[in-house]
Amino acid sequence: DDAAGEAFDKVAKLLNLGYPGGVIIDKLAKEGDFRAIHFPRARMSDNSNDFSFSGLKTAVLHYVKQLSKDEKSKILPDIAASFQEAVVDVLIEKIKNASNSLKVNNVVVAGGVAANSRLRKRLFELAETEKISLFIPHPSLCTDNAAMIGVAGSNFLEMNFNQDLTMNALSRWEIGGPF
Repeated sequence: DDAAGEAFDKVAKLLNLGYPGGVIIDKLAKEGDFRAIHFPRARMSDNSNDFSFSGLKTAVLHYVKQLSKDEKSKILPDIAASFQEAVVDVLIEKIKNASNSLKVNNVVVAGGVAANSRLRKRLFELAETEKISLFIPHPSLCTDNAAMIGVAGSNFLEMNFNQDLTMNALSRWEIGGPF
């Protein structure tokens, strides 16, 4: 519930921008100043690679609630840019920390958020300064992870795999996992 793409979608909905939120916020943010509003950065604990964007989404909600309709429309690009920067800051920090702590030099970034222009710019900068090999698809190939799984499933069905596809879906993980 607290993934970056989900945060973009929910904030876009909050700002009445439409769906999918990442593309819309990325475009609007280019017209704004990412330094205009300081939204919180999600830090679960020091040196942890965990993060959550729930506090950031709440901060945007509270910020927008105190604005008049005219104020909101005037600074909408700044809100988008400032929100986007908060998400990107956290992702860059966590990638850098994970790369260093796990002693890996290869980083793969995929999914819909990988198309975000600000994230891509900062990732290429990080790769250069940290001497990391960055593997990131062309933006046209960055799409929602669920959509990619759906396409893969569709391809398997079209190939007429004769496998039993029944399963028991569990809504919660149990101790030791669902299996």
